[in-house]
Amino acid sequence: MSLMHKFLGAAAAAALSAGAALAEPALIFDLGGKFDKSFNEAAFSGATRWSEETGGSFREIELQSEAQREQALRRFAEAGANPIVMTGFAFGNVLSEVAPDYPDTKFAIIDMVVDAPNVRSVVFNEHEGSYLVGMMAAQASKSGTVGFIGGMDIPLIRKFACGYVQGVKAVNPDATVIQNMTGTTPAAWNDPVKGSELTKAQISQGADVVYAAAGGTGVGVLQTAADEGILSVGVDSNQNHLHSGKVLTSMMKRVDNAVYEAMTAGVDLETGFNVMGVANGGIDYAMDEHNAALVSADMKATVDAAKDQIASGELAVHDYMSDNSCPVE
Repeated sequence: MSLMHKFLGAAAAAALSAGAALAEPALIFDLGGKFDKSFNEAAFSGATRWSEETGGSFREIELQSEAQREQALRRFAEAGANPIVMTGFAFGNVLSEVAPDYPDTKFAIIDMVVDAPNVRSVVFNEHEGSYLVGMMAAQASKSGTVGFIGGMDIPLIRKFACGYVQGVKAVNPDATVIQNMTGTTPAAWNDPVKGSELTKAQISQGADVVYAAAGGTGVGVLQTAADEGILSVGVDSNQNHLHSGKVLTSMMKRVDNAVYEAMTAGVDLETGFNVMGVANGGIDYAMDEHNAALVSADMKATVDAAKDQIASGELAVHDYMSDNSCPVE
């Protein structure tokens, strides 16, 4: 081999390694936007933390329609983004089609399982966290009636609801839990007006604590609960600060950690099935200066005891999605 050939070969290798090192991660938000103060915003928070700590940059896109899912995935993959992280179960079918076309690109999907060698599927034990905030709600309730407002009526949100009811009933078997879903289309994730209407309807039925698991719709639930003088429970992100002294707690689904870990791993992202729950810090409930006055030491002790039991496996909260049923209503 001539000296010139050796030089060119070394230059090509250096360029390839530099390209790999410079591969930017990408984040695709689900409908509702990155500032939904809930699910998408948690993802953005994780990406931002990664960027601030590493000095790296990431690409991002906020979808405006269902049709953009495949387009966004392919565009980022063609541009060399790696890994590509997406928030939401609704990316499942599209990713199943796209991932095989880009075998050298790593993908991470949150809230759905896609069986492909280059995909990391991250799911959460939302029922565990919902159980904990259900216990908190039952202890805070004076009327014995609490509410649940879900976003789109899908098994995943039924999973939140079922965990919540189990937690409520563990504290007060005679409690009433009113349940409403916002809708049956993706628009249900971003309808704060409907969230407000449902909250008022539940208040008229006696609810004095309402848990929202509805993305951007939940902003309307928390606002109306504060205006009407009842307590609310936030979801996904810590939403206690949105109405300080009015939000009892928030069920924290650490989507931020999932995104942060995926971007930190970069092109070396470990693929396969990944479960985040109470035991590994993926699920928790929020305590801070905004809700400290609302939660007594006894209330916290009760919830923390259950949290420890869930983490150790002593307490198993029923997962609605395991059989599409809930043992209590």
